Order: sequence, then structure tokens, then C-alpha cells
Amino acid sequence: MTVLLSVQKMTKSYGVRPLFSDLTFDLAAKEKIGLIGPNGAGKSTLLKILAGLEEPDTGIRSLRRSCKLGFVPQEDRFAPGYSVREAVLARLENEPLEEQEKATRVKKLLTLARFADAEKPVHLLSGGWKKRLGIIRELALDPDLLLMDEPTNHLDIPGIVWLQKLLRSAQFGFLVATHDRAFLRGATEEILEISRVYPGGFFRAPGNYDQFLERRQEFLDGQASTHAAVANQVRKETEWLNRKAAARTRKAASRIDVALNRREELKELGYRNAAMSKARLDFAGTGRQTRKLLTADNLAKSFGDRQLFSQVSLRLGPGTKLGLLGPNGSGKSVLLKILSGQIPSDTGAITLAENLQSVFFEQGRTALNPSVTLRKALCPNGDMVKFRDRQIHVVAWAKQFLFGTEQLEVLVGALSGGEQARLRMAQMMLQPADLLFLDEPTNDLDIPALQVLEETLADFPGALVIVSHDRELLDRICTEVLGLNGAGGTGIYASVQQWLNALEEIEDKGQSVEPTPARAITQPAPAKKKKLSFMEQQEFDQIEKKVLAAEEKVVLFQNTVQQSSSAGHHILANACATLELAQKEVEQLYSRWQELEKKRDGKL
Repeated sequence: MTVLLSVQKMTKSYGVRPLFSDLTFDLAAKEKIGLIGPNGAGKSTLLKILAGLEEPDTGIRSLRRSCKLGFVPQEDRFAPGYSVREAVLARLENEPLEEQEKATRVKKLLTLARFADAEKPVHLLSGGWKKRLGIIRELALDPDLLLMDEPTNHLDIPGIVWLQKLLRSAQFGFLVATHDRAFLRGATEEILEISRVYPGGFFRAPGNYDQFLERRQEFLDGQASTHAAVANQVRKETEWLNRKAAARTRKAASRIDVALNRREELKELGYRNAAMSKARLDFAGTGRQTRKLLTADNLAKSFGDRQLFSQVSLRLGPGTKLGLLGPNGSGKSVLLKILSGQIPSDTGAITLAENLQSVFFEQGRTALNPSVTLRKALCPNGDMVKFRDRQIHVVAWAKQFLFGTEQLEVLVGALSGGEQARLRMAQMMLQPADLLFLDEPTNDLDIPALQVLEETLADFPGALVIVSHDRELLDRICTEVLGLNGAGGTGIYASVQQWLNALEEIEDKGQSVEPTPARAITQPAPAKKKKLSFMEQQEFDQIEKKVLAAEEKVVLFQNTVQQSSSAGHHILANACATLELAQKEVEQLYSRWQELEKKRDGKL
């Protein structure tokens, strides 16, 4: 396979420790690679270095002479005054093509991206359509290799699916940074993770995202075992070093050096393993069992001559987890604000249970005060936070959300998007709620934080209504989804994919659907298969392998018992005891396997 771009022994640092060091890898023609990593790990920096926009501290970046390289940054910038067509055409200014060929290429790309008006001024486009424009602007180069930094950030779900299909069928290679797990599964064939948990700062594995997770877990399990072994050795060496000086000799000087080296190794392993820490989220319910928390009848909303939705009727009770879906601008956030009482509907009525307690997570986290310190935002009064009838010191509370003590005096406005999202969730956790309203809570969260949020929302005992572009999270937690088609039509669907199929059918037929009433969500919530959590799914994926290994041990110990039958009583007794433990392990694994299967199939 032809290598298009390579880096050798590349290092980049901010502060004392490097983001990555001695990084060496190749990007070859037609490779489809996903780039992941926790917030702050250096994904954007790496992409800018690969694109030639930044220089590494050390190392070499080599681009094949004939390679056409495209780069889609996180924030799209266009020259002022351009139309959609002109913005794409400008990218071909230095390309050796005839004007007619340029015009034809631009027209095909605009059709591919589904732009209805090529002459629309760019500044009038929404964030999602600007992102589409930024992508096809780079495709106009006919690149051999395309680098993309969080291209799904401003796209709605139909836009993400559009990009996923485009990349899946692409004849060029690409490296795309994203936190969207469903997108990674659908578009990539290899994963590269940047994180300080790995030696050198990265881990790369072929295969789809799920295969990557298996390989990564194997590596991390091995690293954790090494950490434990080195810690044990350091403990023993420390005990030896603490003996009285008379017990030492000059011959032991090398042993002292070994002990000191082991301490350094343990320190490095501890630093790397600390990177696996996750925020601890836990939204508190009130424990209320009122059957109807919120009832909405015949809601409708229009802006000018455009109707967003109509005839929306819902009943929400404990256990209801409703996802709101729709293209950008279809009215998802508007409906969420109507349900939460922030803005009125044009028609219909909302009835709330008496003394209903609700919490709203707003898109953009506008409830945060950017001019106060993190300490003040986490703990407005004194140094103690009250959570679930427990008093927790602000330092410990901050640590629960991955904030270090040194960050407590930092202004909220100086925090990253992911840090602000965690802060807002920390504030929400202090308010027991019957009903959660969540408007794009997944924005700026990395994959570990998304997994924690997913687990927390799945366990929340009250009701919730959520707007999100994260298909995996929606599919894992939502009992039902309400889809808005952007033309006034609405409907209830069992899953995100069912809604996407319906939307695609409408688009294929070129139809404009008349508004249709969304059927009521009755309580108790309809039975639905209780999906496995992220950790349970990982356990389920590995359990058959563990059963086979345990059964092999049973066979091995059975042979040992037979061989020990002529040996002494104690040897035979020990062999029998070992066999019994192995058999119990097999029984426990089979029992757990059955339990996970039942939960997966909704029978538990």
C-alpha cells in the first residue's frame, strides 16, 4: 500500500509532559482511520501538524510529493461575501483545470451535499450547512488524503449519516477525529487513539471500533497487571532499603540502582493509568412515583409562515426517556423549551404534576457564569457541598468531575467546552429532580465522559427528555423517540434508525409530508428490552472466551486429580480442592452469561 504521509519520532509538548513523544506511524492510500482520545490529549494539534499548519517540537513529517492533502478544521472559515458556489470554486483557484471542468466539479459536489440553492450567501447558512460546505470544499481538490477535525460537531443526525456514507464509499484515505461512536463504527476501518495512558502517547489497532475496544482492553489489562507487579517489587525493595545501614554492603549498590529505577517505572505507570479516570455522574431522583409527571396535549409552534410541529401530545412518567430528533432547525430545542415551560406554544396545553421538580441542561451551557471561579461555581457557599444528605468538601467534589485542585481558582469562562459541560452537570446533580430536560448535553464530551453520561441517564429513576446528535447514546437510553421532519410533521419511533429510515424514504420520494399527530406516550412506559450497559456489553463480548478458558482449566485439574490418586493424601486433597474451585468458576460464568443474555433480550 502506498504511503502518503508519515511521521517519525515526532514529539509535541505543552508544559512539562508531552502530548505524545517519539510518535511514528504512516498513513497510506485509501486507509479509513478514526482518531480518538480524551479532551486535551492533542488530537487537534496532531491534525494541524499532519496538515503542515504547525511544527512539532522534534521529529519529521513527510508528505509524498504527488499527494493532494485536504484538511477540514473544527471551525469553518469562508471569505466574506461568497455564495455557496463561489466558496467551493475558490478552492480550485490554483488547480490546473479548465473553467468548465471546475464549474462541473463544483456542481456535482453541491448536488452530492444536497445544497438546494448554490447562490445562497454563505453567511446565511446554519452551522451544519457550513460544515457540509467546508467538507465538499476540500473534496473539490480530489484529495488522496483527507484530514478532518471533529466534522460531526455541527451536523445534525441526517448530516452525520450523509458524511458517514460518503466516507464509507470514498476512494481516498482519511483520518477523522471524532467522539461519535456510531459514526466510527459506520465509517472507519482502523482506530488511532491519542492518550497519555499509552507509552509514547498513542495506541493504534486495525479493525472496526468494537474490535479496537477489545484490543485496547487487552493492552490496558496487561498494563494494569504490570503496574501491580512493579508496585509489589517496589514495596519489597523499599523494605530492603529501609533496613539498618549495617545490613548493606557495597555489593548491594546495583540493587539500590534497580530499586530506584523501579520507583521511576512505577511513577510513570501510575501517571499513565491515572489517565483512565472517569467523571462520576449521578443525577438524583426524588423517588416520586406519580404516574403522570407531565402531560402535553395538542402542542403546535410556528415561526412566521413556517410550522415547526403540530398536534404533539405526550405523557411522561417515571421511567420515560424520550429522545427528540430532527434536522437542524426543525424545532427540537423549541419543543424542549415549551415542555420545560420556558416559552409558550401556539396551541395546546401542558399539565404538570403538583410540585414537579425539573432541571434543564441548556445548549451552550448559558446558565454558567463565566466570571466566577470554578470553586464558586461548584460550591457557592463555603467549602462544603451537600449531595444526597452527605457533606463533601469542594476539593473532593471537584475531583469527582476530573478537576484538579489547581483549577479551583480558574474562571469558568477559561474552561474548555468539555470542562464546562462537566461543571454544569455537577451543578445539576445537587438538585433532585422528577424530570430532566437535556439540550445537547453530549457536545464537547469525549468518549469516556459520554459513556459515563449514558450509564447515569439510563439509571435515572425519573423521566427525561433529551436532544442529542449522539445516536449511540439515544439508542441505549431512550424508550422512544419523537421525530420532527423539518416540514411540520412529527411521529413516534422505536429507535433512531427507524426514524432515519422514514426520513430517507420521504427524501427519496421528494415528498413534503403533511403534519401528522404524534401518538401519546402512555404510562407506565411500554416494555422495552433493557439494553446492556457499556461495561456489561464488554463483559458479554468476552464471557464466552472466559468460559472456554475456565473449562480448559477444569480438564487440566481433572487430569491432575487422576495423576495424584496414587500420591499422598495432602497432595490429592489439594488437587481436589483446586478442581472444585475451577468447576465453581465455570458454573458462575455460565450463570452470569445467562443473566446477561436475559437482560440483553429484555427478559430480566
